[in-house]
Amino acid sequence: MNDVVEEAHIEASRAPLIEHLIELRTRLIRSLLAFAVLFVLSFVFATQIYNILLIPYVWAASQHGYPVPHLVFTEPLGFLITKIKLAAFAAAFLAFPVIATQVYKFVAPGLYKKEQRAFFPYLIATPILFLVGAGVVFFLGMPAVMYYSLSMQQTGGDGTPSIELLAKVDSYLSLLMTLIFAFGICFQTPVILTILARVGFIDSAFLKRQRRYAIVVIFCIAAVLAPPDAFSMLALALPTLILYEGSIIAVSMIERKTAEAREQASKS
Repeated sequence: MNDVVEEAHIEASRAPLIEHLIELRTRLIRSLLAFAVLFVLSFVFATQIYNILLIPYVWAASQHGYPVPHLVFTEPLGFLITKIKLAAFAAAFLAFPVIATQVYKFVAPGLYKKEQRAFFPYLIATPILFLVGAGVVFFLGMPAVMYYSLSMQQTGGDGTPSIELLAKVDSYLSLLMTLIFAFGICFQTPVILTILARVGFIDSAFLKRQRRYAIVVIFCIAAVLAPPDAFSMLALALPTLILYEGSIIAVSMIERKTAEAREQASKS
């Protein structure tokens, strides 16, 4: 009799597990399909996308009075490989809302409605902040990096050798993707800190006390994520410091709303 009851319990617990695994498989398939479709579309328009990404380089060259720059690839299939990398990067970038939605739909049934409402703003804020970081790179960071790089060229003459920037298509894309990834990650600082505040790990007073240590950590992270030059490190560290200060304000607002909610609950 006990064996029958135990087997029944095992079967009962196994059924929800199988349902969750099926649900997980469905969400993964949808995410992969979205990535695959966007990868194909991005690859078809990879040349046009790459030309758009070259706008900061063209702008920097025009500021120095140089003609439209030319890039090279030194391997027979070099530009094809670059286009594949670009398509994968663009597909991951564009598919993120679909992937995040699938993650939310998989997690949401196990959350209370209050937890769902608390989780949903972060689902919206994460891609927005990443887009802001990418925009800072495209409109400010990359033009400044290319302007600085072109300023190091040397004309030559009178026994002085000429030094010219001859950029490779894959190197330019790698630099751009590295900066976008670095800024996108660091721009998630408010999301990470406010989540930690909601679960009670930190508070605004703690963030204020740890400000000096946060500055050191931010500069260390910027040194690791940014390309190996002081300008890129500062360009990444300074906005992150501003976001850290904004996180303190956001955490203070969360604390104030939580205190008001508790006060209303105690009165009722």
